[in-house]
Amino acid sequence: MPSDLSGGMIKRIALARAIALDPELLFLDEPTAGLDPDSSDSFVNLIQSLHQLLKLTVVMVTHDLDTLFALSSRIGVIADKKMIAIGTAREVTQVQHPFIQTYFRGGRGIRAMEVLPQANIQQHAIELASGAPHGK
Repeated sequence: MPSDLSGGMIKRIALARAIALDPELLFLDEPTAGLDPDSSDSFVNLIQSLHQLLKLTVVMVTHDLDTLFALSSRIGVIADKKMIAIGTAREVTQVQHPFIQTYFRGGRGIRAMEVLPQANIQQHAIELASGAPHGK
């Protein structure tokens, strides 16, 4: 019965319905909200696999930094009722705006960036924590 489904199962069913007609574009709104960490990781892996296998462009709204950094090749940040940054995670985290400084350069942001594929991410995290500009 539908009432017996877990949150992760419901999200997988919704995702299956969304891709049933073979779209080129997939919109996700808080895809991992309400999931426990293991289910969240599993769902992120599923989205990554579908993105690669089906060549989907995924547009996602999320406040979950782990999901954002795991799935995003480009990030757009909205604050002050406008787009304040667009780019890679590295580019966005370098924007000198109070919202970005607080949101991305805080402890959670630095920990979440550990999933980024750059070889020098540890150095980048140290720079962010110290407030030093990238490459200095």
